[in-house]
Amino acid sequence: MTKSLHDANSGRRIPAEVVLLSAGPGDLELLTLKAVRALEVAEVLLLDDLVNPGIVDLAPHARVVRVGKRGGCRSTPQAFICRLMRRYALQGLRVVRVKGGDALMFGRAGEEIAFLRQAGVPVRIVNGISAAFAAAASLGVSLTHREHCHGITFVTAHTADHGEPDWEALARSGTTLAIYMGMGRLASIIGALRRHLPADTPAAIVQAASQSCERYVVATLQDLATSAMSLEAGQPGVILVGRALAEALPQCAATIDSAVPEQVPAIA
Repeated sequence: MTKSLHDANSGRRIPAEVVLLSAGPGDLELLTLKAVRALEVAEVLLLDDLVNPGIVDLAPHARVVRVGKRGGCRSTPQAFICRLMRRYALQGLRVVRVKGGDALMFGRAGEEIAFLRQAGVPVRIVNGISAAFAAAASLGVSLTHREHCHGITFVTAHTADHGEPDWEALARSGTTLAIYMGMGRLASIIGALRRHLPADTPAAIVQAASQSCERYVVATLQDLATSAMSLEAGQPGVILVGRALAEALPQCAATIDSAVPEQVPAIA
């Protein structure tokens, strides 16, 4: 372990850097080289629940502290996680805070960055692949399409005050909707979107994107709830809605229990 460092002139302890590391959707081969290098020298690993547990093998010198946060389950309080990062960094230890997907996407990175900077702790961010991109790759589709949509909107299914996004405004945007943390209120989301989008709008749900246990369904919006009954209950997933997904409908069966298809459909 690295010993605590001190400013030679003032005697003040110099904090080590905290790395907010993106672990991607689960397939460890999708980690960036920068992420692997940060893990190799990590001395403390603060590990999210949804991260592939095998990632600890890439951090052979690190003490592993599990700080899981998952909707509907007992979670580690965010304030406690922030204090842990500060404590270890002030001890001069190399801290890597490991988050699923991309660290900057719905992972409370903004709160952690602000907290650490206020404490005088330097922060470095290592980007990764977010679940929506892995899900689209599994489906063999693009999230944008010149003929169908002009952008992507990433949205969480519930706000900090337990409210809901403005589904009408999102539907009017004409973008592909990538909806995170929505499996627990899937029926409500589908109902809201059906009030503002055509019933034949293509949609998909992907669980465990990029992993060997991956499951997904592809359907029209009106049939999505029925198709989703074949998915694994209680497991997180990303919901994709929009015309760009039309490319997936002819090629994909209603339910697929295997990993990514060997032959990915071409995008027109």
